[in-house]
Amino acid sequence: MASGGAPGLMRRWQLLLSRAALFLLLLSAAAAQESSGAACSQNTNRTCEECLRNVSCLWCHTSKACLDYPVSRILPPSSLCKLSSARWGVCWVNFEALIITLSVVGGAVLLAVAVCCACCCCRGKRSRKPDKSEERAAREREERRIRQEERRAEMKSRHDEIRKKYGLFKEENPYARFENN
Repeated sequence: MASGGAPGLMRRWQLLLSRAALFLLLLSAAAAQESSGAACSQNTNRTCEECLRNVSCLWCHTSKACLDYPVSRILPPSSLCKLSSARWGVCWVNFEALIITLSVVGGAVLLAVAVCCACCCCRGKRSRKPDKSEERAAREREERRIRQEERRAEMKSRHDEIRKKYGLFKEENPYARFENN
């Protein structure tokens, strides 16, 4: 019971830690945005690299504007900057390609986890239920064992008869006849 509860407890702790890390990340991003709101607009009409040194800034490639990243939304609205020309984190990947790449990688990871779970479940079901050939082999082994015991008992009774006939029969305990006197 302890081993079955340990993975569930481990998952709960991992979930709790990941939520705490996400909260701290969002909190630090919001604090950085509040403290550096003016810093993003100062980098307008400069280079993308200068703008993106601040994590809370978003570079719009078409208008060459350095904007505050809208933390309240996951994706920046198209009125702010189109996804195909928005850059965040690195200048060489636009936001649209970043979203597509992350979704493909995330989907591949989820698919791999699902396949692994399905394989583990199927393997567990196969090992629990013996197939027909294993059942047949076990039945044949049991039948052979019973026949061998029968033959052994039959041979023992024949040998005992022969021993009685020729007076070679051994008693179970050679001192048993002295105890009766």
